[in-house]
Parts: sequence; C-alpha cells; structure tokens
Amino acid sequence: MPGTSPNPSQLPTTGRAWHLVRRPQGWPVPEDFALREVPLTAPAEGRILVRNRYFSVDPYMRGRMNDVKSYVPPYQLDVPMDGGAVGEVVASGADGFAPGDLVVHGRGWREYADLDARGATKVDDSLAPLPAHLGVLGMPGLTAYAGLMEIASFQPGDVVFVSGAAGAVGSVAGQLARLKGASRVIGSAGSDAKVEMLREEYGFHAAFNYKDGPVGDQLKQAAPEGIDVYFDNVGGEHLEAAISRLKQNGRVTLCGMISQYNATAPVPGPRNLALAVGKRLRLQGMIVSDHQALMPRFVEEASGWVRSGELRHHETFVEGVENGVEAFLGMLRGENTGKMIVSLDA
Repeated sequence: MPGTSPNPSQLPTTGRAWHLVRRPQGWPVPEDFALREVPLTAPAEGRILVRNRYFSVDPYMRGRMNDVKSYVPPYQLDVPMDGGAVGEVVASGADGFAPGDLVVHGRGWREYADLDARGATKVDDSLAPLPAHLGVLGMPGLTAYAGLMEIASFQPGDVVFVSGAAGAVGSVAGQLARLKGASRVIGSAGSDAKVEMLREEYGFHAAFNYKDGPVGDQLKQAAPEGIDVYFDNVGGEHLEAAISRLKQNGRVTLCGMISQYNATAPVPGPRNLALAVGKRLRLQGMIVSDHQALMPRFVEEASGWVRSGELRHHETFVEGVENGVEAFLGMLRGENTGKMIVSLDA
C-alpha cells in the first residue's frame, strides 16, 4: 500500500470538530454551533490523517453560514465545518506523504483531518513559523498580493488606501504596496493602538481610526491630492469615501465588505457611484482561489521579506479547539491584530 502509517491501534479513534447546527440570523451566537466528537480511522489509499496544529477563522466564513448560492458552497448543517489549517501528518495512505510531514490544507475547525492527499501542500517551517502559512504566507497574503498586483494593477508611485489595514489581508496589502514603491500608503483601522501599529511598525505613511469621525473627512486629510488605488476590505462608508478621493483612472480591489456581513436588511450602495463614470474608475471583485497559480511566486518573494523583517506580521492566537467559535466571533468584532488563529499545539 502507498504511503506509511503507524499501527492502527496507535492512532486516535475520535477527534472533536465544530459543526454548524443552525443558520445565524444577523450576528452569529455560540448557540449556532456545536463541538462534537467524530470517529477516526486509518486513512484509505490516497488519503492522509493530519493532526491539526493551527486552524484559521476568516471573515468569508460568515457568508458560508448562509444558505445562499455563492462562489463557495455554504456550510451544511450538522456536518464538520472546514477552512484553512496547518498540521502534522500522523498516518498516510498516499505516495509522497509520511508521518511527520507538515502540510497546509482546507480541513480546519477540527483536531484531526482525514483528507485526500491532493488537497494538502507540504510547507517548510524554515521559511517562517507554521502559523505564518495561514496568514502572511498563506491565503491572506496571496489575497493581498493578487489583489494589489493583478486586480488593482499597482504601479510604483501610486497612492494606495487600504481599509481594514490592521487585519490579515490589509496589513500585507499595505506593506507590499510600500515595498513595491508606492508614493504613499494610507490605512484605516478601528482603534488607536492599531493605527499606531500601522504607522510605527508596518510603515504606512498615514493611518486613521475610522471611529474618530467621518471616513471621507479623514481620508481627505490623509490624501489631499487623492488616491490611485483602494484596497477594500470593509465596504460601506469606506467605499463611498474612496470613490470620492480616487483620481481619474483609479482602481478598486473589492476584496471584502465586513461591515455588511451581519446585516439583516439590504445595504444601500455608495451614493456617489456615478463618479465612477466621469473618473473612468475600475471597480473589480476578487476571489483568491482564482489566483492560486501565483502562490509559488508570491511565497518566494514574500518569504524573503519575512525573513529580513521587511514584511512584518502579527497573529492573534486563541488556545484550544473548544474556543474556536469564540475566536471566530472575536475576529468579526475586530478583536484581532493581524491573523486570528486557533492554536491546538498545547
């Protein structure tokens, strides 16, 4: 049989996994979820069993909790949820994978993952600590890279505005813009501490707390000559403010709209969208899975900056699988700095 495995009697027989048990109405609450034991067996041919060491909670997961058609299927009720995770192979039925290998995969929200080996990618923890492969060198980092370089057609000298700039995607997008020659990088965040971090640690030229006053007024002060690129993680008031400040032929990457994810009624669009016509603006949505071919190039480029300290990153850790839902809810409330990650390494 391909692969290698320890004696089946040495393998765990159960593991805990989070299930969605009802569709949230507005803001999710703990009662929408249940942590349950699920049975485990030795992996079949072509499959691997992974002990997850870290798993990711991300804004897009809120949309998957609604039973609506989207770019990714909704979570099914009473079935283990999934998402990004990194862990250690404990048993293998697949060529090319052996116990001890470190892999990133899409079966998070659980202690152990039994998955098709084709859905796993080996990672090198010498490039960066394992959690970084869920953040700065993982899906959020690739999102920032593709959104800036391909969707927004970034050019050296651009003035770039990033909303949600202290989050996992926004913090990388702003730093990449600076590293690649932006003339000015501006970020918004939801606390004074995060604003200070954007300026002092991440090297943003300007940053503001969107809770301190109208976003439009603060953005005008930060970018009196206007902006060329807006990387949108928030939507709503931020998008309207950016449209007002964008120069002719400005570009917008529509990456996320976290301000609207828990709305229970339709949310009005920007009141100034007509400006997009005269300014010849380009507003384009993006889904990171469309850009997986960029991952090798991105990791090669970004890992060097991570090792040199030029690309800084933060993770906010919540310990224990039992606290996975609280980590997710905390991320929606903006309690994280950088990537919110659930650690199972204790």
